[in-house]
Amino acid sequence: MIVQPYHIYVERIAPEKNMARFYALAVQPTLFGEVSLVRTWGRIGTRGQQMVHFFDNESQAINLFLDMLRRKRKRGYRPKRPVDILRI
Repeated sequence: MIVQPYHIYVERIAPEKNMARFYALAVQPTLFGEVSLVRTWGRIGTRGQQMVHFFDNESQAINLFLDMLRRKRKRGYRPKRPVDILRI
């Protein structure tokens, strides 16, 4: 059983390199009581690719979640910035 939800969406945008990528991570329960880490990545605006890892316990999934997040942060991925609110 998952105690706390873990999910994040990060982007890496570099117009000079024509790069606009996203990476999403989510720790989710399976129908059979296991824990899974769902990784989704690709070019912004596409469905991208997806990989699912299955674990016996939540701590293993969280360790991989944090490791993958560290790797993406080192490569320049950052959380999506909130949309600026227009003032009238």
